[in-house]
Amino acid sequence: MISVIQADITKLDVDAIVNAANNSLLGGGGVDGAIHHAAGPELLRVCQSIGGCPTGEARITAGFLLTAKWVIHTVGPVWHGGGQNESDLLANAYQNSLELALEYNARSIAFPAISTGVYGFPKENAASIALSVIQRCENRFSEIICCCFCSEDRFIYERLLAEPD
Repeated sequence: MISVIQADITKLDVDAIVNAANNSLLGGGGVDGAIHHAAGPELLRVCQSIGGCPTGEARITAGFLLTAKWVIHTVGPVWHGGGQNESDLLANAYQNSLELALEYNARSIAFPAISTGVYGFPKENAASIALSVIQRCENRFSEIICCCFCSEDRFIYERLLAEPD
């Protein structure tokens, strides 16, 4: 089941939340900073030992002070106009996050809108890519949440999800 909500991803009661991280995994702004803040200082210490994450890949850590058992850190691409493989890299970020969740027996997962903040990926395009990847894995999870920060994002996801295939 795929649902779309507008909420604080750090408060969700799911097995895993996905962090739209930067390559260093050491925290930043937006959802990345919020997750690091809510999870507590141990998350940063563990992320320091991981050694970063290439764009399109994913890494997993414990959730520490979060309700979620796991945090899956993935790095989406910075938008450069679409000619630098950004769409494939974004699809990989979602796919690799889902595969890592399954590897760790997470059956419920929440995603933010990866790369649509300071990385500048066009929201409509990013949501379409996200839903395309998520829908291919939907039956392997009990719940997949697209957790939107603002109503604009929520409306985009809801509209795309309601469109017939």
